[in-house]
Order: sequence, then structure tokens, then C-alpha cells
Amino acid sequence: MHTYGRQEVAFVKGEGAWLFDDKGNRYLDALSGLGVTALGHASPAVVKTLSEQAGTLMHTSNLYQIPLQQTLAAALARVSGMDNMFFGNSGAEANECAIKIARLYGKGKGIERPTLIVMDSSFHGRTLATLTATGNRKVQAGFEPLVEGFARAPFNDIEAVKQIAAHNSNVVAIMVEPIQGEGGIQVPDEDYLRNLRSLCDEKGWLLILDEVQSGNGRTGSYFCYQQSGILPDVVTTAKGLGNGLPIGVCLARGAAAEVLKPGNHGSTFGGNPLSCAVAATVIAEIERLQLCERAGKLGKRMQDAFHHRLDGRNNVVDIRGKGLMLGIQLDSNCTDLVGKALERGLLINVTAECVIRLLPPLIISDDEADQIVDTICTLIEEI
Repeated sequence: MHTYGRQEVAFVKGEGAWLFDDKGNRYLDALSGLGVTALGHASPAVVKTLSEQAGTLMHTSNLYQIPLQQTLAAALARVSGMDNMFFGNSGAEANECAIKIARLYGKGKGIERPTLIVMDSSFHGRTLATLTATGNRKVQAGFEPLVEGFARAPFNDIEAVKQIAAHNSNVVAIMVEPIQGEGGIQVPDEDYLRNLRSLCDEKGWLLILDEVQSGNGRTGSYFCYQQSGILPDVVTTAKGLGNGLPIGVCLARGAAAEVLKPGNHGSTFGGNPLSCAVAATVIAEIERLQLCERAGKLGKRMQDAFHHRLDGRNNVVDIRGKGLMLGIQLDSNCTDLVGKALERGLLINVTAECVIRLLPPLIISDDEADQIVDTICTLIEEI
């Protein structure tokens, strides 16, 4: 189906931070499949695990014990501070699970129409529930009637959330991205998550953090919320966890961890031995190579370089981000830069029509990072 506006290029091979097309041209990947291939293309550790596990056992279903699922769950609990988790196949599935947890949690408190507070400009997926939670009318248009049970607030505005709290007794949870990805790499104030955590504690609500894009080392810590010194009740992740193999996880702690019972939720493929073996390898490699710390340092280096080169240019509105989740906002539509960058052997993305989004592999070298900066700055200077 014609659901994608694809570029005129077909990749046939990848190695590290580089992709090669069917004509023999190579491209520096500053997007990593929308934040997926954190360990780079054809990661030796992932290839080894994938090959060995595929030759041993790929699928049995959740009717039975899956030891590799338990191994992965233990690793995720250790790096997240969560108690337990549900495995699916994507970020949207993980967010669906989080929404269901919130609703059941509210029902358990006697609230007949549980409501989640979600944020403008957010993105949580394209299923009916997650596109309703998403704060973008373009994503929702044509799919009405939308799912009930969501109230909206501007991102990074704690007072707006408090106003909803004062007038809506059905609220049971807040669902928010620590950094908005599709919304244009929007980084909130330092105390934003802490204030949301305090409000949820005061009201008895769940704090749900969507770390599908910001998790797995991308922002300088394993999960972005760890830089705020808080713990959510529920956190979702996907993308970089599988390095290209589909997997999504909804993690929970405390009361939220005990909401789902047998029969409430399920997945045929979720938590299969192949995906779990690869994800466990990804976590081990992120830790072994100290990629969280590396992302933090390299992201700062790149931001500093962008500021040095672009500060003072009238068409540059802002340069922002955390770790290797970076955005450069221009003063007008710049979607044409995607094709121009491709012509120069660089893969980038433009979101919110005017924000160049960079999500390079966490394993990129300093020289590759400098090449990304130089190419993008040149493109901006030529506008």
C-alpha cells in the first residue's frame, strides 16, 4: 500500500554507521533507521547472537516458560529500576499496553471513565488508541471516531496539567515523552519530569513515560528519566532495544506492575526467544562499550560544533537535544534538505517540517560525527 513517501534509493548492505545502495554508493547514516540501529549495521555481537539463536529456537509462544525472556526481563529491570514488564513487538504495542494498564488501574479505583493526560505535539504510535494519544491532527485525520479517555495539555507546561487536575476527576495517569522526538526534539525544563512525578504522587496517578525513542542509551543514560532522578510507574521502549529486530516493552513498578492478570493482555510473537536473545545482547553491548556515557559526550561535542558554526545565522532558530538525539530548528520548511543530504551521502530526517532530526548510531566515531556536522552546516549555509 502507498503508505510511505520513500526516497529514491535502495540499500543492500550496512556496516557500522554506513549503508551501501544497489549501485555501490555509500552513505553515512545519521538516522539509524529512526533511532533503531544503535549498535550500527551488522553489529558483530548481534549477528552472532541472531545466527546462534535462529539455529537453536526462534518461537514457542507464551503458553510456555521462555527462559531467555526472563533473562532479558532481569537485565531490563536492573537498568531501569522497574519491577516487571510485558513484551510486544513495537513501540506502539508497548504504549497500547501502558494505556490498558492505566485504564485498569483507574477501574480498580472505581473510576468508570479513566482519563490519561497527554501532551500536544507528542507521538505515541499509529494504532487507534496511540494515535488518539498522539498530539498531532495529521496523524489522527480520517480515523475518527477517536478513542475516548484523553485530555490534552501543552508540553512542558506543568500549570496546564494542574488546571486539568483541578477540573477532571477522571484522570488516572499522565503519559509523556521525556523528549519529544516526532514533535521536533523538544527538550523540557530540567524540573518538568520531577514536577509531573510530584503531581502524580499527590493525586495517586500513574506517571507513564514513553521512551521508545529516547531510551536504550540514546540521551546519555540508559533511560532519559534517569537524568531527572525520578522513577516512573510505567515506561515504554522499543526501537534501539532490538537493533533492527522488532521488539517493544512496557515496564512497570509498584501498583502498576500488578494490574494486568492472565487474560487481560497478550501477544503471539512478543518476547520470543530470538528477539529476547538479541535484545539481551544489545543491552550487554551498550554496557560493555559504555555507550550511554559515549552518547552524552559525543552529543555535547556535536552540539558545540553546530553552535560554533551556525550561531548568528538568521535562518537557525535553535539547536537542541540530549546525547545523540539532536535537533536543529530552522525558520522555514526544510524538508528538501533530506534529498539534498542524500545526494551528498548523508541520511537525515526532517520532522515538524522545520527541524533536522539526528539519531546516529551510538557507535559512530568522532570523525564520523564531525562529517555529519560539516555536511549539515554546509547545507544550512547554502539556503
